[in-house]
Amino acid sequence: MTFQCLPPTEFAATCMCGCGEPHWGWGPHAPSSLLLLSLLCTAPLGLLGGETRQVSLEVIPGWPGLPQSLLHIRAVGANSTLHYVWSSLGPPAVVLVATNTPHSVLNVSWSRLLSPEPDGGLRVLPEDSVQFSSALIFTRLLEFDGTNMLDVAAEPLGKPYPPYSLAEFSWNNITDSLDPASLSATFQGHPVNDPTGAFANGSLAFKVQAFSSSGRPAQPPRLLHTADTCQLEVALVGASPRGNHSLFGLEVVTVGQRPECPSMREQHSIDDEYAPAVFQVDQLLWGSLPSGFMQWRPVAFSQKQRSRESALPCQASPLRPSLVYSLPQSPIVQAFFGSQSNFCSFNLTFGAPTGPGYWDQHYLSWSMLLGMGSPPVDALSPLILGIVAVALGAPGLFLLGGGLILLLRHKQHSEYQSIN
Repeated sequence: MTFQCLPPTEFAATCMCGCGEPHWGWGPHAPSSLLLLSLLCTAPLGLLGGETRQVSLEVIPGWPGLPQSLLHIRAVGANSTLHYVWSSLGPPAVVLVATNTPHSVLNVSWSRLLSPEPDGGLRVLPEDSVQFSSALIFTRLLEFDGTNMLDVAAEPLGKPYPPYSLAEFSWNNITDSLDPASLSATFQGHPVNDPTGAFANGSLAFKVQAFSSSGRPAQPPRLLHTADTCQLEVALVGASPRGNHSLFGLEVVTVGQRPECPSMREQHSIDDEYAPAVFQVDQLLWGSLPSGFMQWRPVAFSQKQRSRESALPCQASPLRPSLVYSLPQSPIVQAFFGSQSNFCSFNLTFGAPTGPGYWDQHYLSWSMLLGMGSPPVDALSPLILGIVAVALGAPGLFLLGGGLILLLRHKQHSEYQSIN
């Protein structure tokens, strides 16, 4: 059985932002005025996405009798289309594809996808329109005993417990959690075999959300998203840890056809307005920009009401090449890329042996953005702009007021005439 996603009806939209042209006198304070005008004009532009897109989210009908497990996000622009194909067949995974046409479509052959050799079971047509493709696989849930761990950045990260293979989880029917209004859906699962009963009242969830415009979520870490991106929120809820101070983590695998691993970069800022006490954004980049990227703040949370008090540090290990036979296999990745792919892996670890932790409320959440093109860049918010405006404008006003007072005094003095 073959299923093909046809393009939705196209539409055009225009989004503009600009400033007026007030007349400025070229007095001694003109440079600061021009700097202020520049800040006010350029900051809103940084909050806009690079292109207006029509974004759709749909569940791909699967093989009869099996849970629906394939989610397709399609973002159509004037001259391009971005495809994100998420799946819980095997370990949770996503295939990213960018094309140079607004008419590209996803083609799924379920008979091939579910066979021992799924090569060719997932394609984006026309194939010659593909400009970029890659994938991420979330292979294992890690757990460490952090009781005697003094430094969260140390290696190894405490005593490791046997990891949970996410390929051996049972996942929900994705249709049950589909929310077209918010462009979101959630893959929720638990181990098929759970001899210790750790997941008797717990689950691991991967919530995927697309966006039709630029903006920020209401809760931290409030990453700036655009229509070129989608967000993943991973939440571990209610599972019983195997130690009193367990630290959890994720093994993440990148897939591509380039021989080298993606690069990992850190961006630092003096502004922590959107994530208090977090002055850093981490990025994983495939090749030179624009290509694909993964972006996150190095912070997780141990409570649903995310706050500074429940913030946990997030550590990323260096990327390393991985052998394909040592990794749980993803059918959709093999179906799209075949056997000629290169795999790299890294670990994300959440928490520290002291302070808040998963043990507080048996809750852990972490968010990241996945996109194609150039990563969104934080710009100055109206609040910060107001502070800058006051800081730059107040000295100028004082100087201007002082100059006027001196000018008036000089004028009054010159009007007096000598009586001799």
